[in-house]
Amino acid sequence: MWIDVFLRGILIGVTASLPLGPVGILCIQRTLSKDLRSGFVSGLGAASADMIYAAIAFFSLSFAQAFFAEHSTLIKLVGGLCISVLGVHIFLTNPEVQIRRNRSGKGTLVQDYLSMFGVTLANPTYILIYVTLFATFGLSSEIGQLRGAAMLIGVFTGCAGWWLLLTSLINLLRGRFTVKHLRWINRISGGAIGALGIITLISMLFNLYIDELF
Repeated sequence: MWIDVFLRGILIGVTASLPLGPVGILCIQRTLSKDLRSGFVSGLGAASADMIYAAIAFFSLSFAQAFFAEHSTLIKLVGGLCISVLGVHIFLTNPEVQIRRNRSGKGTLVQDYLSMFGVTLANPTYILIYVTLFATFGLSSEIGQLRGAAMLIGVFTGCAGWWLLLTSLINLLRGRFTVKHLRWINRISGGAIGALGIITLISMLFNLYIDELF
C-alpha cells in the first residue's frame, strides 16, 4: 500500500533534516532575529529543495551514484564555496539592521522561502544523502511512480514537520535574546557555517593530493 512508502518517506525526510548543518543554523538564526513564520517558511524552502533532490535520487539511483563518483571533486568545490560565502555573509550581518528591516516591512516571507530554497539547492550532495537513505529504508524506483510520488510527499512532510518543530521550540526562547545576543548568534552561526564550507574544501584538496600520490 502507498501508506507504507509514505511513512517511510516521512522517516527519510526527518532523518535527512536532523543534522544541524548550514540550513538548520540559518533557520534558527532567522527565527530568533525575525519570527517563527520566517524560520518555518525558510524551512519549507529547504524542504522543497530536498524533495527535488530526493526525486532525482529516487528516479535515477544508478545514474546519481555514477555521477557523484565521477564528479565528486567538482560537487565538493561548488558546495564548499557556496557554504563559505553564506557563512561570511551571516557573520557580517548586523542584527539591528535586520530588526529595523523587519519592522519597516522589508524582507518578505517569499524572499525567506526562495533564499533558503536556493541555499539548499546549491548543495547537490543532498542527492547522495537520499541515495543512501533510500537504500537503508529498502526503497527503489521499482516500487512504481504512484507509490514513488507518495514517498516523495512523505519526504516533504517529514522535512516540513521537523522544521516546524525546531523553529517552534526556538521561538519559545526568542524573548530571552537581546540584540547583543543576536549579534553573537550571527557570529557563531556564521563562523560555524563558514567552517563547514572550509572543511569541505580542505577535504576536497586532501583527496586530490592523495589521488596524485597514488
